[in-house]
Amino acid sequence: MPAYRAPLLRFAANGEPLYDSDGLLVTQANAQGVQQVLDAGPYQAVAARHPQLQLTQHWPDRLIVPGFIDMHVHYPQLDVIGAPADGLLPWLEQYTFPTEARFAMPAHAQQVAQFFFDELQRHGVTTALAFATSHPSSVDAFFAQAQARGLRMMTGKVLQDRHSPDGVRDQTEQSLLDTETLIARWHGQGRLGYAITPRFAPTSSDAQLRGAAELAARHPSTWIQSHVAENRDEVRWVQPLYPQARSYLDVYRQFDLLRPRAVYAHCIYLDDTDRALMHTSGAAAAVSPSSNLFLGSGFFDYASAQRQVMRYGLASDVGGGTSLSPFRTMLAAYYVAREGQSKPGLSLAPSQLWWQHTGGAAQALGLEGVIGSLQPGSEADFIVLNPQATPLLARKTAQAQNLQELLFAFIVLGDDRAVERVLTAQV
Repeated sequence: MPAYRAPLLRFAANGEPLYDSDGLLVTQANAQGVQQVLDAGPYQAVAARHPQLQLTQHWPDRLIVPGFIDMHVHYPQLDVIGAPADGLLPWLEQYTFPTEARFAMPAHAQQVAQFFFDELQRHGVTTALAFATSHPSSVDAFFAQAQARGLRMMTGKVLQDRHSPDGVRDQTEQSLLDTETLIARWHGQGRLGYAITPRFAPTSSDAQLRGAAELAARHPSTWIQSHVAENRDEVRWVQPLYPQARSYLDVYRQFDLLRPRAVYAHCIYLDDTDRALMHTSGAAAAVSPSSNLFLGSGFFDYASAQRQVMRYGLASDVGGGTSLSPFRTMLAAYYVAREGQSKPGLSLAPSQLWWQHTGGAAQALGLEGVIGSLQPGSEADFIVLNPQATPLLARKTAQAQNLQELLFAFIVLGDDRAVERVLTAQV
């Protein structure tokens, strides 16, 4: 039973932060060899419950927190980070599609997947819902790397059979056959999960969207992921393609693609009827603030999402997003909430931002109690943060009077140097 003593941050199911300045985290392997949290809390109380326990590590000047969860990231777009463009659609045409076309080559996909996971773990991200490309080889490369590292990861082959250039456009029937084959090969293998992945409504034909829904119905434990209402030009593009739909989101409803474990990135240009539909269907939003700021797409409306009780969590959206760092994403979300569509904006507490990137993201993904909280029974994916990683961070954290000030110091000043160790539940 590995046991780790250090200041410890956990989360209750309602998002309440649970902080022990001297905490103890005890783990134990289940029958599948996955380390789960056996007990966690104040050191004296937990140690008293396990008198035979031998301490594995003691980090009195560090901080143990749940591993971060990225709800939406394009692993093939690492080389697109920072590419200048006038907006979303020109950015896709000039940079993204040519970059993704290279993933037809398995060797290239394998090299990028390895680098991607190195970067994720360097930044403390232990679970991600990722887009691959339209090439099956991109999915195989992603899952092979995740499996070798024992990570809980989800991805899927992108479906895009129209309004897409050569090199990334697929064929309707073959795309669905490939998806079914990949589900059989990877879904539920260890900690891996498959995500049925229409890129977005304009790039999938009606037949492809119907086929995606049929696959989702046959495989209800899979995820669905796509984009919706990210950019005004995109919204205007969708309207004549689906004149019978009440809204962009309603397109996905008409094709039975809204359900629990369905994740839609961005969700900026929704109205209250759309948000109510997200709530009743159980679908979730992947809020991607750094991407939205970089591409000039708009602001996620936190106040309206909270009023409609939408499920949501944070996402880097690399390569539209500018960093895999959860600290950068949380800081961008803080800006977006203050400056968003509803006036006055919201001032999100640091623990709320942290929750959106850990336990709240897990809930939105349908993985509540599995990851993101460090509660007993959950998988023991956690990271060890160093409050003294940089001189300015050390100066600021030393002055923190409470948990909120400590967490906000990491959000504003932290980067990958603060992530000292990443421990995952299966190695």
